[in-house]
Amino acid sequence: MKSVFRILLRLILIAAALAALAALTLAFLRWRGYILLPDEVHPPEWQVFGVDVSTYQGEVDWTSLAGQGVDFAFIKATEGSGLKDVRFAENWSGSQAAGIRPGAYHFFSYDSPGETQAQNFIETVPVTPGSLPPVVDIEFYGSYLDEPADAAATKAILDPLLEVLEEHYGVKPILYATYRSYQLYLSGREYQDYPLWISSPLVAPLLHDWDFWQYSHAARLEGYQGREQRIDLNVFRGSRKAFDAFGLPTA
Repeated sequence: MKSVFRILLRLILIAAALAALAALTLAFLRWRGYILLPDEVHPPEWQVFGVDVSTYQGEVDWTSLAGQGVDFAFIKATEGSGLKDVRFAENWSGSQAAGIRPGAYHFFSYDSPGETQAQNFIETVPVTPGSLPPVVDIEFYGSYLDEPADAAATKAILDPLLEVLEEHYGVKPILYATYRSYQLYLSGREYQDYPLWISSPLVAPLLHDWDFWQYSHAARLEGYQGREQRIDLNVFRGSRKAFDAFGLPTA
């Protein structure tokens, strides 16, 4: 009897291990873009959809993206204190010409002062009536993937960056974060008034307060010719009327 029980227990453990392996495999394949959920391109509960792009998407046909239901685009502008995305200007003007509302994002650096990062962004991104607020993208790179920067040191860079951007553009910047960067750097009360763009590609956001949700890294749309074949998808949390009132005022 004991031997039968042990066999059954072993089979249950093997089945559980196989199920866990299958779930991990499916999650990996979805992340790599080989599996898309049926509602991934247009979740029915949201009204306003967008993408985010950089030079990695290459030349973008903004009219094609508009025809596929894209309402807004976060466009990479700068990184750190010196890097400028070489396709920013053409993407900024192209999105507007196609009727896609633009917003520019800055990839935050832990290695240079916030003031010089802000200046890099301001030199690149014009104050454009009707555009979305500037975005500060806080994630990890290089050695910070394994050893994240100290929270106090990060705050000392981030706070002046946000202050200068808000003064120049007249609106509070959007903070982009993963769950990890949010918990490490943004969960305090001092950042609760900033709009939040959260990256959560596998499940709906687990945070109560967010304004934009990056829900997929794995989509493939028509209309771009870069080395990156995938494109990120986003939704705005709110109605189209609320979206139209969000950001820099129109002229």
